[in-house]
Amino acid sequence: MNRIDRRALFTSGAAAALLAATGVSLDAAPRQGGVLRIAVPRDGSLEALVRGAVFDTLTEIGPDGALRGELMTQWHSDAAAKVWHLTLRDDARFHDGHLLAPSDVVAALDGLGRSEPTGANSLRLELDRADPGLPLFLADSRFAVARAGETVQPLAGANGTGCYRVERAEDGRHFRGRRVAGHYKEGRAGWADAVDVIVIPDAAIRAEALRDGYVDLAALPDSTALRDGARFLYHPSEENMALVATSKVGMPSRISSAPLDGGRLAERWWMV
Repeated sequence: MNRIDRRALFTSGAAAALLAATGVSLDAAPRQGGVLRIAVPRDGSLEALVRGAVFDTLTEIGPDGALRGELMTQWHSDAAAKVWHLTLRDDARFHDGHLLAPSDVVAALDGLGRSEPTGANSLRLELDRADPGLPLFLADSRFAVARAGETVQPLAGANGTGCYRVERAEDGRHFRGRRVAGHYKEGRAGWADAVDVIVIPDAAIRAEALRDGYVDLAALPDSTALRDGARFLYHPSEENMALVATSKVGMPSRISSAPLDGGRLAERWWMV
C-alpha cells in the first residue's frame, strides 16, 4: 500500500481560521515567485529547514496528512514485512546534474539492514527486524538521500535532490537556497524563487524584524513583542503560537503540527 492516512498528525482548523480572518482564500492556488524570508532562533531550526529544502527522503508526509512517495514511487514487502522491494523515481537529479541511482539510496539506508540494487531504478532491502511501518519511517529527515560517498551537510555546499540548491550559507547564521528549475516537484512544491533562513537568537528582535518587514515569517513563542497583531497570521493559534507570518505569506490549508511544518516549510509555503 502506497498511501497511509496520517491526518491525526495535522491541524487544519487553526489554519483555516487564520486564513479566513485575513481574507486569504483556502482555495487560493500557491503562487510561484518572490523570496521567502524566515527568521529562526539558534536551536537547530536553521539546519532543519535547510535539510528539508535541499534534500529529499524516500517518502514524505504531505500537507494533506497522507504518506506518499518522494524519491520512491512504489514499495512492497514479503508477508513478514522484513524484505522490501523499492522502486525509485527515474527523473530525480542531484543539484550537480547526476540522476538518482540505487547506490545513493543504499548509502542512505545504511544501518537498517542489507540493501542492494536490483535494477536501474530498484533495490532490495532486508531489514534486521521486521517492520510493516517502514515507509512511514523513511519519511524522517534522518533518511535524507545524498549522493553515494557524500554526507547530508546542508550548510556545507550539500548536493541534494530537493527543490532548493545551496546558493550561499554560513553555519549557524544564514542560508539562501535558490529554486531548482525543472525540478520533478515543479507545480507541487518549491514555490518561492529563493528562500532565506536567518538566525536571530533573540525573540524580541525576531518580532521586530517581522514587524518592520525585514522578514516574512518568524518562529515566535508569543505575540507580546508584536504591535497591531491583526496584521499577522498565527500558527497554530495566537494563544499557542509557534510561527507568525505577514499577510504576504501563503500556506497550505493543512499544516503539520510538527515544528516548522515538519521541516518542509521552505518548500511548501509561498509568497502571495
